[in-house]
Amino acid sequence: MIKLAIVDDKPVNRKTVHANIASCKEIEVVLEAGNGEEFINKMSVLPTDMLPQVVLMDIDMPVMNGIEAIAVGSVKYPGTRFLVLTVFDDDEKIFEAIQVGASGYLLKDDSALQLTEAITQTLEFNAVPMSPAIARKTLTWLRQLPKTVSASSTATSEILSEREIEILKLMVEGLDYKKIAGKLFLSPYTVRTHISKIYEKLHVNSKAQAIQMAYKHKWV
Repeated sequence: MIKLAIVDDKPVNRKTVHANIASCKEIEVVLEAGNGEEFINKMSVLPTDMLPQVVLMDIDMPVMNGIEAIAVGSVKYPGTRFLVLTVFDDDEKIFEAIQVGASGYLLKDDSALQLTEAITQTLEFNAVPMSPAIARKTLTWLRQLPKTVSASSTATSEILSEREIEILKLMVEGLDYKKIAGKLFLSPYTVRTHISKIYEKLHVNSKAQAIQMAYKHKWV
C-alpha cells in the first residue's frame, strides 16, 4: 500500500484527487493539509511508519507555498517523494520546484490514469513523472544549462552573520521583508539588503532555496 499526502488549499481540489485515485486500491491517503506549514506540522507528529511515501503538492497556497514546503520537506523527510500537482506550467515555478527537490511535475488537468500511474511509478520504478508539456520545457531548460559548474557555486558558503541568521529564521517562519522589518525594528530597505546578502553568500536565488539551506545546515 502506497501512503499518500495531498496538500492543497482548496478542499474541492483535494476531493477531486480522492476521486481520481479511488479506483487504485494500492494507494491510501494518510494526510491532508491546506498549506505547506500545516503539512510540515502534521508530518512532525505522524508515527514514522505512517509517513507518506508520496506527496501531491500544490504550489500557490497561503502561509507557506508548495515550493517552500518541498524545500523543507525534502530535507526533513528524505524518504518521501514530492510530486507537484498544480495549474501552473510557467518555467520559473517548474525549475524552482525541481531545484528544491520535486520528483515530478503534473498538471491538474492530467487524467486520473496519469495521476495514479505517476504515484505508483515514482516508487516502483524511481520514475520522474511529468506532464508532456512540462517535460518539453524541462528538456529545453536542461539543454540551456552551462556545461561546467563554477567553483563559486560548489564552494562552501560563507558563514552568515548573527543578524542574517536572525532574518533567515524569520523567513523560514513565513514572514515577508516588511513584517521582518517591523519585528526587528529595521527599515524594509535594510532587510532587503540583508536578504540579498544571504542569497549571495548561500549561492541561491530564491526564498525556497534559502529555507532549504537553513534546514540542511540546521540553522533553524
